[in-house]
Amino acid sequence: MTQAEITPPLFSKDTDTKGALEVLEWAYETYGDKLVYACSFGIEGIVLIHLIAQVKPDAKIVFLDTDLHFKETYETIERTKERYPTLQIELKKPTLTLEQQANEYGDELWKTAPNQCCNIRKIEPLQEVLQASDAWISGLRREQSETRAKTEFVNDDPRFKSTKICPLIHWTWKDVWRYVSKYDLPYNILHDQGYPSIGCEKCTVPAFTMDDLRSGRWQGKGKTECGLHG
Repeated sequence: MTQAEITPPLFSKDTDTKGALEVLEWAYETYGDKLVYACSFGIEGIVLIHLIAQVKPDAKIVFLDTDLHFKETYETIERTKERYPTLQIELKKPTLTLEQQANEYGDELWKTAPNQCCNIRKIEPLQEVLQASDAWISGLRREQSETRAKTEFVNDDPRFKSTKICPLIHWTWKDVWRYVSKYDLPYNILHDQGYPSIGCEKCTVPAFTMDDLRSGRWQGKGKTECGLHG
């Protein structure tokens, strides 16, 4: 079932959650157990998990575990599991271990060929996850970057032959943090240390400007996306 086969309603951004809760209610009613949230456990993910738990307490959430994440990210996942014990949180690993990847492609592939590393450790695992799903949820916000500025609530996703649901497109950085503060949500402490966007440890440094929240990702690589979103 693709977006072409479904006509979603018109969602208003003029609600308490700027349309996010309404989008999630529609998405789970439409796709049910065939909907999965691919969560990075960044600050937007923490907000989405709190919203999802209100709609579907046993929702499936997948974390693409590259084996290269910060220890603080894994700690955040454990605290999230404690807060939402009924959610189905899965850590999805790549087919290749880091040792196998090094043997086949050379040491530290993230330095020599970061796109290939992302493909092996993130894109291919998500493709496997989505084989059993009709749609997936993402925490993209239009404010995050120029490449995300035209994202809609419901998007056709030809890369994964799926439908991508993006409930937070109208949220600002301040909206996200107000929500986290209001509900006292557990979050990755790296956000307090200059990391607005948190990916793999090898490819993430503190942002050098808050005007570009992804400026700390893949510095010097001419790369701003891992490939999951185009």
